[in-house]
Amino acid sequence: MTTKFDYPQTAKTNVLEVLNGTSVDDPYRWLEDDNAPETKAWVEAENKVTFAYLEKLPLREKLKTRLTELWNYERFGIPFQEGGRYFYTRNDGLQNQSVLYVADTLEAEPRVLLDPNTLSSDGTVSLSGYTISDDGNLMAYGLSSGGSDWQEWKVRDVRTGKDLEDELKWVKFSGASWTKDGKGFYYSRYDAPKDGEQLKGVNYFQKLCYHRIGSKQSEDKLVYERPDEKEWGFGGSVTEDNRYLAIGVWQGTSPKNRFFYQDLQEKDGKVVELLNQNDASYDFIGNAGTMFYFLTDLDTPRGRLIAIDITKPARDNWREIIPQTEETLRSVSFVNNQFVTQYLKDARSVVKIFSREGKLVREVAFPGIGTAGGFNGKREDTETFYFFTGYTRPATMYRYDMKTGKSTVFRAPKVKFNPEEFETKQVFYTSKDGTRVPMFITHKKGLALNGKNPTYLYGYGGFNISLTPSFALTMIAWMEQGGVYAVPNLRGGGEYGEDWHQAGTKLNKQNVFDDFIAAAEWLITNKYTRPDKLAIAGGSNGGLLVGACMTQRPELFGVALPAVGVMDMLRFHKFTIGWAWQSDYGSPDNAEEFKALYAYSPYHNLKPGVKYPSTLVTTGDHDDRVVPAHSFKFAARLQEYHGGKNPVLIRVETRAGHGAGKPTAMLIEEAADKLAFALHELGLDK
Repeated sequence: MTTKFDYPQTAKTNVLEVLNGTSVDDPYRWLEDDNAPETKAWVEAENKVTFAYLEKLPLREKLKTRLTELWNYERFGIPFQEGGRYFYTRNDGLQNQSVLYVADTLEAEPRVLLDPNTLSSDGTVSLSGYTISDDGNLMAYGLSSGGSDWQEWKVRDVRTGKDLEDELKWVKFSGASWTKDGKGFYYSRYDAPKDGEQLKGVNYFQKLCYHRIGSKQSEDKLVYERPDEKEWGFGGSVTEDNRYLAIGVWQGTSPKNRFFYQDLQEKDGKVVELLNQNDASYDFIGNAGTMFYFLTDLDTPRGRLIAIDITKPARDNWREIIPQTEETLRSVSFVNNQFVTQYLKDARSVVKIFSREGKLVREVAFPGIGTAGGFNGKREDTETFYFFTGYTRPATMYRYDMKTGKSTVFRAPKVKFNPEEFETKQVFYTSKDGTRVPMFITHKKGLALNGKNPTYLYGYGGFNISLTPSFALTMIAWMEQGGVYAVPNLRGGGEYGEDWHQAGTKLNKQNVFDDFIAAAEWLITNKYTRPDKLAIAGGSNGGLLVGACMTQRPELFGVALPAVGVMDMLRFHKFTIGWAWQSDYGSPDNAEEFKALYAYSPYHNLKPGVKYPSTLVTTGDHDDRVVPAHSFKFAARLQEYHGGKNPVLIRVETRAGHGAGKPTAMLIEEAADKLAFALHELGLDK
């Protein structure tokens, strides 16, 4: 398909700043104003060019049909029990949003408790969180509109399915935690933003509040705030014995946190600052009386479980229950008076159960390489639920008997493909500085290593997030076309603990890009693919990854698919929650960190006349996590500088945010566009 690209003429303004002694131009800053008519006109003009191209791609409709067929399978969320009732989500396959159900027993016919699909005509209102009261009678639930991080919380009577009059606004980065009497719950909120600032205004000064059922939000009790610490955020949860309010205090996206608590039996009890050093991660697991249990990486970067008696809180009195091992301890739950521990061993799941004294009871058996999740419950529960999934294994839900150690299938999905046709293997390669990095590779069995296979290299590498095997529905369609799907576990993630995370942050961030580039070179050297058959993809921090790598090594890739990426590393901290990412990226206001940021910032490292890979930038106009200005500015400059005849386009989804809650129809459309674009640009739809 030969196409002449008449990209929209993007106006340039004379914005020049001196930052840390460096002169930096920013001619497309006007695109940061998402409300301006000029910006909206630019988005419309760009979409017109982009969709005119996408609509002509030979495989687009075929892929959309196949993706719709693959997507159309019944899937379930992890069940849990509260007040004698079971709750879980279900999607019949193509519903835009999953539906929340309640049942009196696991075998009983469930009834609909909340169907988000009835809340908007286009499926863009999603259920962003929910919590059930201890007696199972009331549900606090949050709704997100258009993919925004902002949530509106309501209360529904589980018995009648009717909403009460309670309505809470300007809630963000918060759940809800009921008191045992069911009379109210704790949650966190921000002050209402100024008009026009809802999707880009900076989020500071979160407050922890208590809402009493039947009252107005204006009457909510302010439990804790810190006017002297604008960056602190609070997560309040009531302990199972209803004795304490446990308060996790977060600051930015750093895994390090503080932990405070309040004795709820004391009238107007003071908030006690139990852990206030901000020297490590302290994940509160639960309590047995005054004994508080924490998963921490203090002096143990791969994690351990400790116990702190709050009547004797001095560090000399802390007890280690489960010591650090070679595997990375990622989560712990307290069920059946035992600790269920979830480890990562080379980025795959291992689950072990220990007694309260830290003695190994058993390891949970899984059916292959994959990822397990769940294992939640209360201290006295004798059952729990979990899922297990892999790249070609859709998530199966299991019930686990904590007494016998037996797993039974609760729900197993049936997807219209044959998993036996594919294989997943794990390889290890060496990065630029000699670091050993794991990578999962999935493809059809019998793949010829001839260097000609279309390869989709996906990465993230940041914020202590681990990429573990999970069902790659869109990649099934890719692999059916003869494609290879490769996922390296880059530094910056949490696969090998906090040391691995820190090795990809701030002044070490270039390690992440080097790891990704080394993965591409390994795939080429080992005859999986070659540069003109290689597509790279990632979202959010992974969008930054793609942007940085395509500007550093444009000749190494045939296609780049940066989604909702952080592209302007000098201004990311000026919007919504962007300031919080400085724990991973560093601060543009710090001279040394500025130098590192400026050296890889995708927007600032595009160069005139360079032939860049065929690029499809994707973002959403309601993204208030990574504001769309990042993608807008990057795409505008890419189109200005690009020296090749291949396309560099931007696709802007309307009524869509950072990704959470995106309706199924929208997901299918976007996936079809990306795959069709990649296959066409790699010359594989001829």
